[in-house]
Amino acid sequence: MFERLRERFEGVLGFLRKKGKLSEKDVDAALRQIRLALLEADVHYKVVKELLGRVKERALSEDVLSSISPADQVLKILYEELLGVMTGEGSSRLSFAPEPPSLYMLVGLQGSGKTTTAVKLANLLKKEGRRAVLVAADVKRPAAKEQLQVLAKAVGASVVGGKTPFDAVSRGIDFARESGCDVVIVDSAGRLHVDEEMLSELRELGKRFSFQEVLLVIDSMMGQEALKVGSSFMEAVNLSGVILTKLDGDARGGAALSVAHVLGKPIKFIGTGEKIDDIEPFHADRIVSRILGMGDVATLVERISASIDEEKAKELSRKAKKAEFTMEDMLEYLRQMRDMGPLDQILEMIPGFSKLKKKIGDINVGEKELKHIEAIILSMTPEERRRPEIIKGSRKKRIAKGSGTSVQLVNQVLKQYNEVRNMLKKLSKPGARMKLPFF
Repeated sequence: MFERLRERFEGVLGFLRKKGKLSEKDVDAALRQIRLALLEADVHYKVVKELLGRVKERALSEDVLSSISPADQVLKILYEELLGVMTGEGSSRLSFAPEPPSLYMLVGLQGSGKTTTAVKLANLLKKEGRRAVLVAADVKRPAAKEQLQVLAKAVGASVVGGKTPFDAVSRGIDFARESGCDVVIVDSAGRLHVDEEMLSELRELGKRFSFQEVLLVIDSMMGQEALKVGSSFMEAVNLSGVILTKLDGDARGGAALSVAHVLGKPIKFIGTGEKIDDIEPFHADRIVSRILGMGDVATLVERISASIDEEKAKELSRKAKKAEFTMEDMLEYLRQMRDMGPLDQILEMIPGFSKLKKKIGDINVGEKELKHIEAIILSMTPEERRRPEIIKGSRKKRIAKGSGTSVQLVNQVLKQYNEVRNMLKKLSKPGARMKLPFF
C-alpha cells in the first residue's frame, strides 16, 4: 500500500539530503514535488494546500535552514504534519457501553465491503475475549442475511434478522442480552449510490436506538469520491468513525490521507486483505512511517507475535543448530510465514526495505506458490525429506511428476531449502541480527 506516494517522498528526501544547506529555493522545489505526489495520490486539494502551507512555514525557519542535517528536519516536519492530517477528532479506539451489549452500526455503499467488515470486526472482538452477534438489517437485498450467515459461520458468530431493519436490530439486542453477548454489530442496508431512502432509514435507526458507534465503511480505492460519500452519510447519521477497506489494493492512498481531515472523524480500522483476519486497528503514526519509507516495526512485531508458534519456532531453531532441519521443517516454516500475511506486506514494514526492493525486484509468494512447494515436499519419500542432498536427476523427475509441477520448480524449492537452512544457522548464533528471507 502507498507504493507510489512512498517512492515520491523518498525521491524528495533524497534530493534534500544532497544539499549541505537548504535555501528557500530548495524548499520550494521540494514542496512542488510533494504537492504533485499528493495530488497524484488523489489527496483532496484542500488537504494538500493546508498541509504544505504548514510544512513550508516550519521548513523555512532558521533552525531548519541552518541545520547540519536539514533533510532530517524536513522529514520530522513532514511526519508530524501528516500525522496531524490523518488523525481525526475523537478516539480511534472503539468505545463500549457501561452495561452490555454495546451497539455498533456499520453504514456505507453497497460493494464497500460492509458485510465482510462486520464479520471481521466480530472476529477481532472475539480475539479480545468479547462475543458479538451480527444483525442482518438489509432486508431488501436478495440473500443478504444468507451471505452474512455464511461468513459468520467461519468465526462462530450468530446472525439475527427480522422483517424490517428496526425489527432486526431489536431482535439482535434481545438475543445479545439472553445469550450474554457483549456487542451487537448491525450490517445496515447499502445502495450502489447514496439515495434519500437509505439515508432516511439510517436516520430513523439512529433515533430509535442508542448506538455506541456508527462506523462508515469506505472503499479506499474510491479516492476523493469517498469523501463525497462520507459527507452525505455525515448529514444523515452521527458518525463516530471510519473503517477503510481494500487498503492493500490502494497504491495511491488518497482516501487514507484525506478522510479523517475532511470528515473530522477518526479512522478506527483498516482492511488489509480478503481473509477474515485481514483487519487491524488504525495507527496513524505507523501509516505515516510507511508512507515516508521509515517502515512499521511495531505492526511487524505484533504480527509475528500473533502468528508464530513460539514452541515451534524454538524447535526449528534447535534443529538448525544441530543441522537437523529437514524439508518437513521447511514446510512448517513457510506455513508460519504465510500466516503472518502476504510477504510483500510484511517486508514493507522493515525500515529501508523499499530501497532494497528496487534492487531485487518484486517479491510474490502467495497461496498458489505455497501449494506448489507443499505438493513438491509431500511428493518426496520420507528419506528424501530427511536427506534432500540425495535428490538427483531421476528423483527430481519423479517428484515433479508426482506434484504436477516441473523439475525447474523442484530445483527452486531445493535451493530455497538450503537458503532457509543456512539463514537459520546464522540466526542461531549469539548476537545474530534478524533477517527475513526473500523468496
